Amino acid sequence: MNAIELLKQDHEKVSGIFEKLEPTTERGLKTREELFTQLKQELDVHAAIEEEIFYPAIKDADETHEITLEAYEEHAVVKRLLKELAAEPKDTEEWKAKLTVLKENVEHHVEEEEGEMFPKARKVLGEDQIEQLGERLEAAKQQKTSAAAG
Repeated sequence: MNAIELLKQDHEKVSGIFEKLEPTTERGLKTREELFTQLKQELDVHAAIEEEIFYPAIKDADETHEITLEAYEEHAVVKRLLKELAAEPKDTEEWKAKLTVLKENVEHHVEEEEGEMFPKARKVLGEDQIEQLGERLEAAKQQKTSAAAG
């Protein structure tokens, strides 16, 4: 599997979860908690495989160095927000507001990856490398998803 396509599929999946989660209310606490758990797992696994496999493959190239460093920082912000959201009661207006901030951060990150990082990564990496990275990403994703579920 192509690494960039795999990462884009993850982006679409996360976007779909946000679409279901955002309209939930304090009354729909069980649904909100289930969707948030799903969202957190997807984002945790996605960030981990990017940081362990994809970003190191493109970090040292001049074209992708700066945007990769920025992506690591964006991940740090998302992780902090996820941790705070996980720890707080999910039936408050504050939780909902923080979720909105998380969504905005994730959307910005996705726009930068898909609009700038991925096109530059295609230039830095050959198609063979992108395919090999995709296989590594897919294997790591399966392993982390199983570990999180188990």
